[in-house]
Amino acid sequence: MPHLSVVIPVYKAEDCLEELYKRLRGSLSTITADFEIWFIEDGGNDGSWDLIRGLAKSDPRVKGLKFSRNFGQHHGITAGIDLCDGDWVVVMDCDLQDRPEEIPHLYQKAREGYDVVLAKRVHRKDRPSKVLGSSFFYKVFSYLTDIHCDKDVGNFRVLSRKVVNNLRSMREQLRFFIGLVHWLGFPTASVEVQHDPRFKGETTYTFKKLCKLAFEAMIDYSDKPLRLSVKFGFLMATVSFCCGVFILIRASIFDSPVLGWSSLIVSMYFLGGIIITILGVIGIYLGKTFDETKRRPLYVIADSTLDTE
Repeated sequence: MPHLSVVIPVYKAEDCLEELYKRLRGSLSTITADFEIWFIEDGGNDGSWDLIRGLAKSDPRVKGLKFSRNFGQHHGITAGIDLCDGDWVVVMDCDLQDRPEEIPHLYQKAREGYDVVLAKRVHRKDRPSKVLGSSFFYKVFSYLTDIHCDKDVGNFRVLSRKVVNNLRSMREQLRFFIGLVHWLGFPTASVEVQHDPRFKGETTYTFKKLCKLAFEAMIDYSDKPLRLSVKFGFLMATVSFCCGVFILIRASIFDSPVLGWSSLIVSMYFLGGIIITILGVIGIYLGKTFDETKRRPLYVIADSTLDTE
């Protein structure tokens, strides 16, 4: 069993892989010669898989999986977690914004007695819109789930074998790696690291994909939207009752006619929209429950470098 494993989901990263491998090899060698690198190709349909196979042939410490289609970054991390054998496991992105040279610092902190060590990005080198969107997501996520997540911490971290074994037992379809690790509750520390610009190309995380991930993460880790719907319903009922009492008293005491058909119609449409929205929220939770009951595999492997060993 290797002492250290590195798990890297790969999506349309053919321009980064050779440089990533070169820097990883140099960085990991300062810790131990007994390491393995897992590249999980997530259906990018570019030249990434050919590069991974070439690296695996030249260095047996490099191992790779190819998904049958795009399952998503967090499913890629799950596949690597399922198969890696290291006593310590590093999870990082493939675009070299997570610097391989920071791994020894994270590992050194982990050896002080922590099961999880997070890489805290001091100065993020992302677009302002992405930083702003990330900050907004984590504030809403923290409010809905009561889980505090630092906006400057991504997937880059070191995990102990104890954490990895427990992660393997968590098989829900909706995968949010940061939330899964946080839920386990093992002793955690953070280390400030340098964050680099993307090595080449543009990010494949579009605004639509980020919104989808944020929405699924909130649904997966919280039922607070349902509880907020109940509270809002009680609030609307209370306000409506008070307005009804006020109108009745005014009509009885001051003999004032009940007017306002326009406001009545607007109120009906408003309440109708609220009801449909609440039913939609309930429907989303039911749909996610239905997906979980199917118990389909989290990912499908189309090819592996292990087949050639």
